[in-house]
Amino acid sequence: MDPRPPALDEQILARLETVPHGRATAKSLLKELRLRSHGERLALDEALTRLIERGRLIELRGGQFVLPARTRDYAIGRLSMHRDGYGFVIPDTPPAGLDGDIFIPPRHTGHAMHGDRVLARINRFDPNGRAEGEIERVLSRAHPTIVGEFRYHKRGCFVIPHDRRILNEVLIPEGLELPPPEPNPDRIGASAAPPESPRDLDRLIVNVELLDYPDRDSTQAIGRVIEILGHPNDFGVDVEVTIRKHHLPHRFPAEVLEQAQSVPAIIRAEELEHRRDFRAEDCVTIDGETARDFDDAVWVDRTPEGHFLLHVHIADVSHYVRPGTPIDREAFLRGTSVYFPDRAVPMLPLELSTEICSLKPHVERLSMSALLTIDHRGDVIRQEFCRSIIRSAARMTYTDVHGILEGDEGLRAQYAGLVPRFELMRELALILNRKRTRRGSIDFDLPEPIVVFDEHGLMISIARAPRNIAHRIIEEFMLAANEAVSAHLEARLEESVYRIHETPDPKRVAEFEETAARFGFSLGFGATPGKRFRNITRTSLGQKPRRDVTIADPGLKVTARMYQKLVAQIEGRPEERIVSYLMLRSLKQARYSNKNHGHFALAAESYTHFTSPIRRYPDLLVHRLLGSLFDGRPARMANLEAITGHCSDTERRAAEAERELMEWKKVKFMAERLGDEFPALVISITRFGFFVELDELYVEGLVPIDTLPGERWTWQENARVLRGDRTRREIAAGDRLAVRLDRVDWMDRKLVFSLAEPDRPKRTGKHRRNGGKLK
Repeated sequence: MDPRPPALDEQILARLETVPHGRATAKSLLKELRLRSHGERLALDEALTRLIERGRLIELRGGQFVLPARTRDYAIGRLSMHRDGYGFVIPDTPPAGLDGDIFIPPRHTGHAMHGDRVLARINRFDPNGRAEGEIERVLSRAHPTIVGEFRYHKRGCFVIPHDRRILNEVLIPEGLELPPPEPNPDRIGASAAPPESPRDLDRLIVNVELLDYPDRDSTQAIGRVIEILGHPNDFGVDVEVTIRKHHLPHRFPAEVLEQAQSVPAIIRAEELEHRRDFRAEDCVTIDGETARDFDDAVWVDRTPEGHFLLHVHIADVSHYVRPGTPIDREAFLRGTSVYFPDRAVPMLPLELSTEICSLKPHVERLSMSALLTIDHRGDVIRQEFCRSIIRSAARMTYTDVHGILEGDEGLRAQYAGLVPRFELMRELALILNRKRTRRGSIDFDLPEPIVVFDEHGLMISIARAPRNIAHRIIEEFMLAANEAVSAHLEARLEESVYRIHETPDPKRVAEFEETAARFGFSLGFGATPGKRFRNITRTSLGQKPRRDVTIADPGLKVTARMYQKLVAQIEGRPEERIVSYLMLRSLKQARYSNKNHGHFALAAESYTHFTSPIRRYPDLLVHRLLGSLFDGRPARMANLEAITGHCSDTERRAAEAERELMEWKKVKFMAERLGDEFPALVISITRFGFFVELDELYVEGLVPIDTLPGERWTWQENARVLRGDRTRREIAAGDRLAVRLDRVDWMDRKLVFSLAEPDRPKRTGKHRRNGGKLK
């Protein structure tokens, strides 16, 4: 965990805020900060290096240092490459006037690789805020290792990266082709049989440690093989590749395992003196069938006044994972557990995550409890937080609780003593949901795909994840506890951990409003949206003229209630899937922060994550902050801004890995269905074709424009449709049609479809085309 930034760092930044143009040399900083000794000079060099690496300072040619916000000529950010050789720099702090990312042509990417943190020089802006530049310097490398396919050749072996955005092949010098033999401590993945010679490695998937990166003298990287994962189509290799591609920490160091194994399972008697005893409560956990780590247990009752009493008990991980210990350092590094369709990469060792901390049934467990008294409108009228001990009465599943509430006689008889409790839970959950609805909270109900396996671990289908009243119960109870804890900490601490979701960008909202209008929907900005939005044609640097760009009123006021009303309007309509998807794209991504900016989608003034400390590090931090209040010593964590930023990064990394593996699984599943036809929904239109989502399988793919039958089709950019030149037929987002799977692109792991019949696509609703009628 990063320590508090040294005072010298802050002095440098403060000084640069005051000097003209925000620039200074090291020599001038020595003088102005009155640093005279040799040690102070070294400290300044170290501080400048530290600030540059963190992106808080830019070093210009000539030895000048400048704040990123004080220059339009340079930007620090992450390089995102395309397999065709060009890239974009996503700036940490966009320079004034920049709208979007910085386009980097192939000739100007230098020796940077995809994902690297770079300093980019901006060579020119266009009138609409687009920028083109070049890579000035690589600040930090994204890939200490690269996973890919080994190729044997007599003249020299090399590895082709699995990630096609990494354009550099990795040369493997003679003698470095075979990894050293060692026991595999990885309890997640499986090891491959050791090869006898480099020739045996040909076309196997390997993990390579980079020894030298591309530079001005060579465009190739040099590395050594450190792991052999197996053949590309071996069972489980897709998971191993995804883990290594995204650099997910998946092997617990020996000291972490040693500490985990030494944690006592027995609760000492003196520990109970400081805890509330809820062992007599018949609280329960409610999770999925395959869950092994149980974070939360819930219990509901009525008070004599007729209010609801909600107890949310959360595993007290902070009791076992103390700051600065080996387990804590590893948990911080991981940030979160990662869940794949057929396995998980846990944040904590199994001894804790599935045993000592997990709220298993009929055993005593330490917990942190939120005790909420809630009235008939869903308002919390009294709250209390404490350390506690519980004994869960049952390990329930969503399926069983749903069955009980739907009247399943067998289940109601099996859990007869708990049935009244579950009915009370349903009543309270619906009240809490109505309260959130009144204040404007958004509830998207987008289908979430899951891979279904048989008893041998083979994929048999891709289905929609079930969602029922039991899911709603847990969701509403966790939301209530998270809000209550957040408000409690905010009122008592100078700084806390928040889960924030900021107000969407007006430009994205304007673009969504424009698209939604074509389906006959609106967020409700009034009858004259044209006064708020106007289009101009602009050319993106490094590309051909592409599309009209919406310019939004910077004073545009948008609320969660607007989105909520639109969600209600489209419910059950044919356009629901596509409009919901577009709505989500218009919103910002939720993240962790040490500053409270509210939660837009939940319409909550203060929100945090308290309820999953077994699998999320921010929740563990929140438990420590809450515990500091119990102990009468309010905590102030060092460098909380950097810590919450790191937690957001690890969350995004996990989400990208989970999403990518799911797409890979889908492609594998569909590969056996070449030539089959499927009903599909058009979800987006591009100049090169349109993307569809299959109705029952939640699988996406492309229908290329050059495969459309009967005539030449062109992309109508303003209308966002594909139109047949002769018949004037149109294909637009929201259309339903039948497609045939033609090809699987294994390199990019994408599916390519064609129209299954030349008949005109069926319309799903009203599509307005510049005031004209659809022919």
